[in-house]
Amino acid sequence: MDNNKQVSWSERLSYALSDFGCNTIFQIVGTYFMVFSTDTMGIKASVVGGLFAVSAIIDSIDGVIWGQFIDRTHTRWGKSRPYWLWFSIPFALFCVMSFTAPNIPMVWKIVWIYIAYLGSKILYSGINIPVTSILPAMTSNPTERITLSTIRQFFGNLGAAIFLPLTLPAVALFASFFDKSNRNPSTSAIGWFLWALLLGVVTVVCLMTAFKGTRERVVTKDSNRAIPLRESVQALKGNYPWAIIIFINFVYWGSFAIRQSSLPYYFKYVLHNEELGSAVLAGTIITLISTALVPFFSRLIGKRNTMLLGMIGTALSQLILHFADKMGGNVPMILFGMLIYYISYGLVGALIAVMLSDAVDFGEWKNGVRAEGLVTSFSSFSAKLGMGLGSMLLSAVLSAGGYVALSNVSDSAQSLSALNAIRMGFIWIPMFGYIASGVVLLFNNVDKIENKMTKDLRMKHQLEQGE
Repeated sequence: MDNNKQVSWSERLSYALSDFGCNTIFQIVGTYFMVFSTDTMGIKASVVGGLFAVSAIIDSIDGVIWGQFIDRTHTRWGKSRPYWLWFSIPFALFCVMSFTAPNIPMVWKIVWIYIAYLGSKILYSGINIPVTSILPAMTSNPTERITLSTIRQFFGNLGAAIFLPLTLPAVALFASFFDKSNRNPSTSAIGWFLWALLLGVVTVVCLMTAFKGTRERVVTKDSNRAIPLRESVQALKGNYPWAIIIFINFVYWGSFAIRQSSLPYYFKYVLHNEELGSAVLAGTIITLISTALVPFFSRLIGKRNTMLLGMIGTALSQLILHFADKMGGNVPMILFGMLIYYISYGLVGALIAVMLSDAVDFGEWKNGVRAEGLVTSFSSFSAKLGMGLGSMLLSAVLSAGGYVALSNVSDSAQSLSALNAIRMGFIWIPMFGYIASGVVLLFNNVDKIENKMTKDLRMKHQLEQGE
């Protein structure tokens, strides 16, 4: 299908580096920002929770604004690509600020983390929404989109697999050279700053490479004009595939954020084994295997059923972790639960962008408007809103449980209520979120109409080019 629009391997790899670059540092922000703020900067968990609440409010609007910017952008580089050129460096700078602990009064430390965290979140939308919005513009071939999204997700997971497990050892290594007096290297301010700075450089290089190496080749009548908002919203009318994937984005990634942010607390305070926490993060590499199998499973059982299989697996993994916890932190069972989680997670992430591309096509097919920016921007909006509210919920749960930040290596005890709060964040809340996502996904049947939709749109685009 559409052999003239197939994407070369060099372009596939360039596109994949966009997500690799995003995840290189933003996964670190999502996983360690809260524990850095509480245990290194000494800020109360309730204060960080207030920051997450503000972030959730901003996330509810900034994604849509970025989407409108994309729909109104018309440059020689296309609509989506230039955002990697314009905002990669500012994004990296704010992420580095998120792990910088200046020696200033507490009130100004709070102001600092607000500016740094909100800036990184807003600019993340500015570079990540184009990662999704460019996909339907790179090819109109559904099979090729699955391939592109799979490679993108593979590299995104690769970034997390490489840098997440290296984070605490790297921070400790930098601390051993530049902060030798610190009794607990994992709380070293200089260690966190140098590690974030290194990741920021990697992020910028990857995004610049993605900008240089990709193309927007699907040309429609809407590609070369600024689409007004009142017209863009018509693409959402009756667009049930879009509504379903946006809901899933909100619940699934909100659950992911809660689980990811509570993981360091769980291994530090419940299991008293931070090293094991770093080791299981290395298991992200397993995700690469299941991600690589997404095209095969999609051809075999369909996109929806492949994603559903992943959601069932992530929910099951949380149940396994519960039984491991009840057995006193049984390490083999914990490792088995994490194995199931990473395999299942890889089946989900690669297909979200593909289903958003389907929603772009469905909006044009049903309503005659192709609004890539607006349709895909709600993905960032819903994911970031879910992650923001999820992080806020976690901080509220920790505060209600009486969690106290402990900066000394000898102070590893928390109250029973605090430990149960950590368990709630790491095991139970994510499990219910994964179940809810799977139930809603059952109502998506785009796979059944995809061939007709693709054929109709190809004829429409050929007529428009002829005109």
